[in-house]
Amino acid sequence: MSRKRLWIKGLSYSQTQTGAYALVLGEEGGPRTLPIIIGAFEAQSIAVALEKEINPPRPLTHDLFAQFARTFAIELKEVIIHSLKEGVFHASLVCVDKDGKEEVLDARTSDAVALATRFDCPVFTYEKILEKAGVVLDEKEESASVEEDEEEAMEDLLEAAEESDERSIDDLNRDLDKAVRNEDYELAARLRDEINKRERN
Repeated sequence: MSRKRLWIKGLSYSQTQTGAYALVLGEEGGPRTLPIIIGAFEAQSIAVALEKEINPPRPLTHDLFAQFARTFAIELKEVIIHSLKEGVFHASLVCVDKDGKEEVLDARTSDAVALATRFDCPVFTYEKILEKAGVVLDEKEESASVEEDEEEAMEDLLEAAEESDERSIDDLNRDLDKAVRNEDYELAARLRDEINKRERN
């Protein structure tokens, strides 16, 4: 199957899902883009990795994973977005250990791209996926308003990353209540874990 390399073109607010973001990947040497809807946590992690001068007060999950892997001499060789099933992209991490042994791990696409930014490794997909889900934006669609939307989304994500440790437990509990009301259970679980961690310390 013909492989195509992808580059991160940007992050913007999702037009279809409230509270979500669109990760926009562009094909190398071609006009098509692959928009992937991802959660706020993963979007923030990718934004932090792209903006090198931002250093969260504590390592994000993907930073910890990368540090853990490198401690044991495991490198991420490449990421492959290999399938699209019922509107969900599926990806693989191709890893290599110190002896050159290669292992392939299943991963969510958002996590895979977040790790690729930390290992500076290529992201690929197949022509059949670009044919099915690729979008060609004309010049009007790639207007200043779209760029402004992407810039605003990046600013919000980076600001949240810098201030993540400054929120009080009361703030976190309010965010937890809001996440539950909005049925955003993934966010609710992360907030609950953060609250429990702080209460133990």
